[in-house]
Amino acid sequence: MRAIRIHETGGPEKLRLEDVPLPEPGPGEVRLRVEAAGLNYVDVYHRSGLYPRSRPFTPGLEAAGVITAAGTGAGDFRVGERVATARASGAYADETLAPVAELVRVPDGVATETAAALLLQGLTAHALACDVFPLKAGEVALVHAAAGGVGLLLTQIAKKRGARVIGCVSTDAKAALARETGADHAIVTARETFAESARRLTDGRGVDVVYDSVGKDTFEASLNSLRPRGMMVSYGNASGPVPAFSPLLLTQKGSLFFTRPSFGHYVATPGELRERSGELFRWVAQGALKVRVGEKFPLAAAAEAHRAIESRKTTGKVLLVP
Repeated sequence: MRAIRIHETGGPEKLRLEDVPLPEPGPGEVRLRVEAAGLNYVDVYHRSGLYPRSRPFTPGLEAAGVITAAGTGAGDFRVGERVATARASGAYADETLAPVAELVRVPDGVATETAAALLLQGLTAHALACDVFPLKAGEVALVHAAAGGVGLLLTQIAKKRGARVIGCVSTDAKAALARETGADHAIVTARETFAESARRLTDGRGVDVVYDSVGKDTFEASLNSLRPRGMMVSYGNASGPVPAFSPLLLTQKGSLFFTRPSFGHYVATPGELRERSGELFRWVAQGALKVRVGEKFPLAAAAEAHRAIESRKTTGKVLLVP
């Protein structure tokens, strides 16, 4: 079968298409034919070496498709079922393995590509809005990269919880998309200072929470956007990791809270994974949550797909379709 392999870390050119043996599922695993693989910024971190992995490896955590083989202890999962996972052993491939503890069924009414576009980013958005900082009616959230995959989902879930959303985007086209998705305000950061705009839009008070996936470039201004005792949620490093800082900085800016959540800690059990994913799938099937697929690339164009997401010019979810 075909798979993308990384033998050394670096730029997108390190993604190489190779022929590799078909993997056999071990105990508690299934093999699935990948109908779509979701691209996520964590894949970039693995490729660049920011998040180290043993090499060579096939990147990609998020996949949806059909089970083609099951190992011992696979429970009630059967060959032929449509499933999705955010813990594939290498989703950039024709087929991949996944542990059954990290597997969810794709229900009728949800397309397989939609499941691949939704799962990891949807679970992230769900955890951010419902648990990391559980938004309540009337609270104000500032969402960075509001026209991106997580941002569009996070905006919708925040609105479902009754919050007011200020979305930060890089272009007017993305601002229109953010507003169309439900953002109450869209700040184009190329021409507006978002911390000043956030203060103005809250009558000087500041927002209750900032969801920041950008990292280094937005860190201090994100803190400056918060009300006293507000929370800074740093969940990505698109511009590079946040530099070291003294906890006294949080005191000086209003006794702020700071957290750096990890996705895995919020789907720590199969039950929690299936509860979160089940709610997301229900919302999609009901038309209450829209999943936007921005671009689709063939497997051989994985490097081009990485360049696209790193350019920050994409909107919604980017998929590889083997």
